Amino acid sequence: MKVGVLEVLLMASSVLRLSSAADFRRRKTATFGGFSSRASSSIVFPVHGNVYPVGYYNVTINIGQPSRPYYLDLDTGSDLTWLQCDAPCVRCVEAPHPLYEPSSDLITCNDPLCKALHSNGDRIYEKPEQCDYEVEYADGGSSQGVLVRDVFSLNYKNGARLNPRLALGCGYDQIPGASSRHPLDGVLGLGRGKVSILSQLHSQGYVRNVIGHCLSSLGGGFLFFGNDLYDSSRVSWTPMSSDHSKHYSPAPGGELLFGGKTTGLKNLLVAFDSGSSYTYFNSKAYHAVTNLLKRELSGKPLKEARDDSTLPLCWQGRRPFLNVDEAKKYFRPLSVSFKTGWRSKSLYEIPPEAYLIISTEGNVCLGILNGTEIGLENVNLIGDISMQDQMVIYDNEKHAIGWMPSSDCSEIASLKVPEGYAYYT
Repeated sequence: MKVGVLEVLLMASSVLRLSSAADFRRRKTATFGGFSSRASSSIVFPVHGNVYPVGYYNVTINIGQPSRPYYLDLDTGSDLTWLQCDAPCVRCVEAPHPLYEPSSDLITCNDPLCKALHSNGDRIYEKPEQCDYEVEYADGGSSQGVLVRDVFSLNYKNGARLNPRLALGCGYDQIPGASSRHPLDGVLGLGRGKVSILSQLHSQGYVRNVIGHCLSSLGGGFLFFGNDLYDSSRVSWTPMSSDHSKHYSPAPGGELLFGGKTTGLKNLLVAFDSGSSYTYFNSKAYHAVTNLLKRELSGKPLKEARDDSTLPLCWQGRRPFLNVDEAKKYFRPLSVSFKTGWRSKSLYEIPPEAYLIISTEGNVCLGILNGTEIGLENVNLIGDISMQDQMVIYDNEKHAIGWMPSSDCSEIASLKVPEGYAYYT
């Protein structure tokens, strides 16, 4: 399940119908006075899952006292990290671990993180002793609850341990989205807002305000906080948009290319979103791409597989395809060109293997979907499928997004990750 697709609403619930969360006893929040120097080492998490057939990527993080493991969907499209929570739970979906038992360190409505969460300023707080939240996602999924602080058990790449107290959502009312197909404990919010885990770690002096991930087409990969895992000179960079600061969007001016030639689609609004398994184009771009593909495949030994419901558009070969490598020769690459200066541009390449999957029927299917149909309007999402085998970096200090090909995103040994670090079974 990719809960995150794209966060479209983050607001307080107007009426908190229930929750023994209101009975939490607030205690003084632990501080980190005197620790202001930024760590020189990154925090790295092994990633598990794949685009298809699993349909999601997740990390394992230990939270609480005593520390317990939870599987979290990594989502750069939203800020709030939340766990299904026994507060008690009104509606909770199937989860791989017991429900999170909330900390008594309840965040109040006057806390700066609560104010940042509700930056629109129109919230009337009925219970000032708690910070209510409600987050909804583009696939129809949602979580409602209250904010608490608790201990996160993390390790640096060099093996040093850290146990920061961070804000997270105690979600006692969850509705699964239309794409919900797997059990989850919660969501790891990795967006640009102050309440995101990265922003909190950075504000407490633990890491640089940089996040990156490397998702393998073979499954797995790694997620990291910090900036010491890559050579910046080898990375292709483009500035982040100042007009769309909520998400990781390059500056306006994206141009879509097909087979190295312009499609005529320019000034595209693009967002990179690890909370989406597939890539979503707006209706105009989607229909342009599908029409070009159908024209390109005319006369080739492929025909539409209308009885395959894996994805909206699939093709059948003379015999079932065993892998994408067998099918990609029939397709041309896509790419998006971003302006990096007055005359310079940076090209984000999407080869056929980064937009195709092989279904269980042995057909080749298009992993690009119509985002307008699910309410994304003109936003074009670069999802997990199109970020496979690339290291994608979001540098919030330099306000830039970067990428570089990676030969094996599933190889974590080269990162010198200590055994058992940031991952527990």
